[in-house]
Amino acid sequence: MTQARPKLVIFEDFAAWRPEGGRYELHDGVIVEMAQPTGDHEDVVGFLALEMSADIKRLNLPYYIPKTVLVKPLEGESAYSPDILIINRPNLVNEPLWKKESTVSLAASIPLVIEVVSNNWRDDYYKKLADYEAIGIPEYWIIDYAACGARKFIGNPKLPTISIYQLIDGEYQVTQFRGSDCIISSTFPELNLTAEQIFQAGGYPG
Repeated sequence: MTQARPKLVIFEDFAAWRPEGGRYELHDGVIVEMAQPTGDHEDVVGFLALEMSADIKRLNLPYYIPKTVLVKPLEGESAYSPDILIINRPNLVNEPLWKKESTVSLAASIPLVIEVVSNNWRDDYYKKLADYEAIGIPEYWIIDYAACGARKFIGNPKLPTISIYQLIDGEYQVTQFRGSDCIISSTFPELNLTAEQIFQAGGYPG
């Protein structure tokens, strides 16, 4: 028995369809319902959002962290809902999809995006990495607190790892942080956190 191919959807139809509640993404025209995250996952997201919001307020940065904004690559029919998205508010006037769809596509609007790894780790390390690089997002974090990713990404033996990708000459260059390593971020240069502090927020020793 052959499996029917899913019907492909363009972004405009996805944006019009997207219901309240639940979390959905569009991957190359296919609607993907994101699984309800675990408590550990949400602990990590909440901890980091609080730390970064404190820096935004203290340093009077023109940023904020939205709840349900989509990131859409300019090419193709994809749209992602990151775990943490830092928005550069002054550039939203240049975003054609902002007013009606709460969607951003321009690198100048997105200084930093963070994905906290779940079972669908391949999306974070392959697809989203490539698309965020193509958009030109300056900084992308992959927080793999449960060491789910492949050994080629997080080493052997697999350890909880934070991979921070910085855009240099149009390509991502990665630096990895584990244990007591102090996080180095170009978006938040005064962020005073170690990898293990982030992992411990999710109940992992780091």
